[in-house]
Amino acid sequence: MPKHRQPSFFTPPVITLLLSSLPLSSQVIVGSIIGSGIFISPTGVLENTGSINLSLVVWVASGVFSMVGAYCYAELGCMINKSGADYAYIMDTFGPFLAFMRLWVECMIVRPCSQTVVALTFSVYALKPFYPTCEPPYTSAALLAAVSICVLTFVNCYSVTWATRVQDIFTFAKLLALVIIIITGIYMLALGETANFTWDNTQTDVTKIALSFYSGLFAYNGWNYLNFIIEELKDPVRNLPRAIAISIILVTLVYVLTNIAFYTTLSPMEVLSSNAVAVVSALAFHGSSY
Repeated sequence: MPKHRQPSFFTPPVITLLLSSLPLSSQVIVGSIIGSGIFISPTGVLENTGSINLSLVVWVASGVFSMVGAYCYAELGCMINKSGADYAYIMDTFGPFLAFMRLWVECMIVRPCSQTVVALTFSVYALKPFYPTCEPPYTSAALLAAVSICVLTFVNCYSVTWATRVQDIFTFAKLLALVIIIITGIYMLALGETANFTWDNTQTDVTKIALSFYSGLFAYNGWNYLNFIIEELKDPVRNLPRAIAISIILVTLVYVLTNIAFYTTLSPMEVLSSNAVAVVSALAFHGSSY
């Protein structure tokens, strides 16, 4: 009698390749890096460097270090041409268990903590105009941060279109704020406001300088995000290094100019005593109407 073939319950995995449709994509890295860091890190950098001039050196050096790290990731991305960045590289090297653990830690610990920092930064800046002479109450800032996270989570779950529009609005507002700050700084420099740019009180303690880099590098976080979609990048061997160079140089320039703008309107003590440096700087120059 002919043998009947038993049905197989094992289905081989389907490998889906992403379409390479993105060109140079420097904007992906720039948009990922520029965020809350530039609005909260100046205080930490200045606190640990002691002087404004050394803090500017740390901002430039942090950009150089970020570019070195980004180029290391670029080499990994060109060797292992798979989207997913850390997950893909650990999967190919060490197998699924460690890759899963890395992704689990990222989703359950790293990302929630970073989003909490972003939400608290937004809350402090949103409340600062209502408390021009003091810091906003922490309870109010924490409550507004929690509400913001819940609202944005709902928007992302409800509609991709809404989520995209909200992201576009906040990205535009963020970049507009930086442009206004930089233009203000250039204007103040033209008026000769350079009294704060000194080496006074420069720290020589290695621990302090290391902590200043910790704050500075936090603001550059995001230089590896293009590796998450590398399969969609056209000619990654050629375009990935170019995108990294263009974006890191641009971000470093924006960060240094923003810090220079802060110090043309604020003294070191004013920077150290505020958790919302950009708002205090704007109030000092434009007044309460701003």
